[in-house]
Amino acid sequence: MSYESYFQSHREAQLEELKQWLRIPSISALSSHAGDITTAASWLAESLTRAGLNNVEIMPTVGNPVVYADYIHAPGKPTVLVYGHYDVQPVDPLHLWKTPPFEPEIRDEKIYARGATDDKGQVFIHIKAIEAILSEEGTLPVNIKLCLEGEEEIGSPSLPKFLETNKDKLSCDAVLVSDTSLLERGRPAICTGLRGLCSLEIVVNTANTDLHSGSYGGAVPNSLHAIVELLASLHDSRGRVAVEGFYEGVPELSPLMREEFSKQGVDENKIREGLGLEALYGEEGYSFVERVGARPTLELNGVYGGFQGEGSKTVIPKEAHAKITCRLVGEQDPQKTLDRIEKHLNERVQPGVRLTVKQMEKANAFNIDPSHPILQKAADAYGSVYGTRALFTKDGGSIPIMAAFSRVLESPVVLMGFGLDDENLHAPNEHFNLENFDKGLLTIVQFLKSL
Repeated sequence: MSYESYFQSHREAQLEELKQWLRIPSISALSSHAGDITTAASWLAESLTRAGLNNVEIMPTVGNPVVYADYIHAPGKPTVLVYGHYDVQPVDPLHLWKTPPFEPEIRDEKIYARGATDDKGQVFIHIKAIEAILSEEGTLPVNIKLCLEGEEEIGSPSLPKFLETNKDKLSCDAVLVSDTSLLERGRPAICTGLRGLCSLEIVVNTANTDLHSGSYGGAVPNSLHAIVELLASLHDSRGRVAVEGFYEGVPELSPLMREEFSKQGVDENKIREGLGLEALYGEEGYSFVERVGARPTLELNGVYGGFQGEGSKTVIPKEAHAKITCRLVGEQDPQKTLDRIEKHLNERVQPGVRLTVKQMEKANAFNIDPSHPILQKAADAYGSVYGTRALFTKDGGSIPIMAAFSRVLESPVVLMGFGLDDENLHAPNEHFNLENFDKGLLTIVQFLKSL
């Protein structure tokens, strides 16, 4: 039986199995779902056992457990470590979902549920590809290990220590990850770079209470005025971050890199119109795809304070808040970046204003040379199934643990994603196109056999 025939004959059963997993609300950000995290890990372990993998373990960490399995029966052949995650994002705002987020439904050859594309559906492809090879051939062409965690959506805080502690157990010749996207339908891509991340929250305090704007206005500091002034100082008029030293470690775009970006054929007008914008915005001198894939950013994610109810309240608020994240590239150091931003803000605080800065997430950028032979094999595997060879891209998002995998295990990381950018990951009505579920199964089989 060909693999096309195998997967077609097993498709309905596999999708029903995927629905079981998607019904488990394994939201890592909410402590109220700790029991669901345990349930999802147990379900995953049972699925790996049914697939024919060995040494299946639910391994504790200081946070959520890691599910491990392996199949080491190919002496002298490469060892591939498959990484993914079984935790999912919160579902808010719930009223925007057309169907309940944990009641999977297939509509128009798309499966709708939280986690469908990020990352349960994509992890499931690997499990079923491995199961298919074992069923059809009785063994695997390479050695396989799986490391599937439950904290990716909260920054993988427990995994770096887990990797260090279990370095020998997880040793491999390559790390294989499906948690990224195609360029667009029918156009596969292999990500060779992910931006790093750092984040902080700031609070501005003035008086010890809110004040009447008639009695005190114009004579005391206003927390909202103060925070707006601070935040405005973070960028210059050309869209560049104005923090001293921010761009240390940022590589300049070479002509070859710019050529690779141009091959993607991104239509900026189409993006602008699709977003309902009159114009795009960003650092001068760079295209949309260059800004997103290869340049660092500093973004305001939330700014709030003062009266926000209906009508008017003439008040001078005593405090204001802002949440900030930076996407980092190249050799930018997350800790140094946070320290520089904090220094920048402290030097510009208005008189009479107290500033509190809370530093939070930190993750390094990830990069790999696209000429690496294993990436070339991955591109060929896509080509054999999709009919067009994968392009090499750099993505604007962050998978914080990728740099740690590369550093600790000293192995190339192969990012073979099967999602699409419009599948609403992290948003209401998340879904996964079943066309890429089907083709993803065949692509992973082809890739593993090619090694």
